[in-house]
Amino acid sequence: MHPNLPPRTLKELIALARAKPGALNFASSGNASPGHLAGELFKSMAKVNLVHVPYKGGGPAMVDLVAGHVEIFVAVISTAVPQVKAGKARALAVTGPRRATALPDVPTVSESALKGYEATNWYGYVAPPNTPRAIIERLHQATVTVLEMPDVRQTLLDQGIEAAPSSPEQFAAYIKSETGKWTKVIKAAGLRSE
Repeated sequence: MHPNLPPRTLKELIALARAKPGALNFASSGNASPGHLAGELFKSMAKVNLVHVPYKGGGPAMVDLVAGHVEIFVAVISTAVPQVKAGKARALAVTGPRRATALPDVPTVSESALKGYEATNWYGYVAPPNTPRAIIERLHQATVTVLEMPDVRQTLLDQGIEAAPSSPEQFAAYIKSETGKWTKVIKAAGLRSE
C-alpha cells in the first residue's frame, strides 16, 4: 500500500475499509490477472468493498501506487520487493501460504487477518494431451535440473521467487485444485472475460 496511509497492519486496513466502504481502491496488473483475483478473494473473505483499478501491467500499477494515485496494489512479489525495500511502498502481508524469503518480516494474509487465505502466482510447463510419457519425464527432469542450479535459484530468490518443482502428477492435481478455487472466486465476483 502507499506508505502515507495510516494502516500498519492488515487488520487495520480491513478496519479502515469497513469504515469507508468503496472509498479505497486496489490496483492490479489487469482484469482477471492473478492480482485482481487475489484482491477479489481478499474482498470476499474480509467482507470489504474496495474498488478495483485494472492496469496494463504491474509496472504502471506500481508507478501509480508510489505516486499515490491508488492506495493498494495486489502485486507479484518481484514487482513489490524493490519498492518496499526502498520505502516507497508498505507491504502489509504476502498472499502465499508462508512468509516470503525476500520479505521475512512481512506476515501472510492468513496469519495476520484472514485464516485460510492463500493466493500464489505459479508457473509451470504443460504439454498437449497424449504427449508420450518419456517426453514429459525428459522435460520435467530438465526443468528440475535448471531450477536446482545455484545461480538460477539465487537469481529467482533475488526477485522474490521461490522455485518449488513438483512431479507432473502433483502439478496436474494443483492445476485442478486452483481451477476449482478461482472459478468460485470469479463467479462470486461476477467477473466476465473481455
